Amino acid sequence: MATATSELVFSPQANHNFSRILGDLKRSNLSITNRLRSIREDADFVAEVAAAFGRPLIANERCGSWYIPPSQKAGSAYFKSTDGHVGQWRFSTRRLNLQLLSVIGEHDGCVIVDSTRRGKRMPDALSKTVPIWCCVLNRILFPNTTAAHELFTPPNAVSRSEHAQIEARIPEHVASLKALGIDVHALRQLLKKPIRPVWITQESQLVPTDEVFEDFHPVICCTSSRRVLGGEMSEGGYIQGAGDDTENWALGLTPPVFWRQADVLLSTPEPDLSDLVRKLVADHAAEVDVSSPKQVAPCLFVGSLPPTDQATPATCTVAIYSKTTDPSEWVKSPSLMEVGVGKHKVASRNLRTALPSISDFARQFLERPADLEESGAGSSEPRRIAVACETGKDISVGVALALLCQFFDDEGNFCPRALSSGYNKSDIRVKLSHIMTQFPEANPSRTTLQSVNSFLMG
Repeated sequence: MATATSELVFSPQANHNFSRILGDLKRSNLSITNRLRSIREDADFVAEVAAAFGRPLIANERCGSWYIPPSQKAGSAYFKSTDGHVGQWRFSTRRLNLQLLSVIGEHDGCVIVDSTRRGKRMPDALSKTVPIWCCVLNRILFPNTTAAHELFTPPNAVSRSEHAQIEARIPEHVASLKALGIDVHALRQLLKKPIRPVWITQESQLVPTDEVFEDFHPVICCTSSRRVLGGEMSEGGYIQGAGDDTENWALGLTPPVFWRQADVLLSTPEPDLSDLVRKLVADHAAEVDVSSPKQVAPCLFVGSLPPTDQATPATCTVAIYSKTTDPSEWVKSPSLMEVGVGKHKVASRNLRTALPSISDFARQFLERPADLEESGAGSSEPRRIAVACETGKDISVGVALALLCQFFDDEGNFCPRALSSGYNKSDIRVKLSHIMTQFPEANPSRTTLQSVNSFLMG
């Protein structure tokens, strides 16, 4: 009689060996080589979508940029999947993504590119967060076009019940956006008609078309990755959503470096690939890439280190460094302050205790009489404050937000009699929306914003 499978007994050592072998197989399938090859394969599909619809490609960061060569990337969006998770269904008043409207209006739509993990048909950012965004903006920008007020979601990814629950929250999202006081008239001029999401996956049939959608601008939500229902070992090395979770595999590799060296990377054997990636990352870091400061108010700028604005009688520079330093050493001159708050989350927390000193320094600079200006500087030259941090997008934005709330009116002009306390979250949210509209790439962390709130609200 044949032995049944259930009757087979393996020694503990054999079981251990099986587990190790399966683990090794999984790691080999999730190798850097397989990830980069999967990214290139999915990027080819994205290029086909762009060619079929004739609309510009927008990367939903951070993942989307892996699938678009920089020369073909028309811009970035910041739609979070967590805002579309079941029970969340949020409209972000911090990430307004209003920069997309000019692209959509000029090109009659756009293609937003993202990917998702194994097993999912499309990311929640594309199936729910973008539809919420489209619906909210249509209700504000086209209040009399009731046909455009409907919420559209993909029926193969969002159930009728969930759709109904999302739609029930749209009025509160509309109210929260109105509360920010955005310039509705200016935004309306960017669009000729309402916007509406359309979904494309690798399961879709692509037919080249130059179709003009008469009733709406299409916001084409493109899921770059192919859906994998089983394990990666059954897909010949293909990894769904290979560009995600880069902190766990990329060794510092970024989309610009990847696309610049794609052929070399894809032709390098796996045993040599890690060393090559580290070398390319180091070479890229050594390159001087100092971006220009971003203007977030008439006389307020943010940027990355080293600060490009030299401290002058007309320019106050506040540089935020990742090395902790003694507060007594921060002020270098009447127009230069170098603040050392540490790194990452520690820096964001330390910002709370540093903001009073930064605020006093900025106030003294802004209130300094013109007759005390150093010789050689024109008294008529407008004063400006430049804030720089390591990324130019986090701590510096938090400092700028605090200064904007304290010393500037709604138009961004210096208001010397501004109150130093009495702010609420609504006031701060409005000022932050002004910054994010001017600088969509800004990305102040939650800890940074908590420090700013704590400082302003007491």
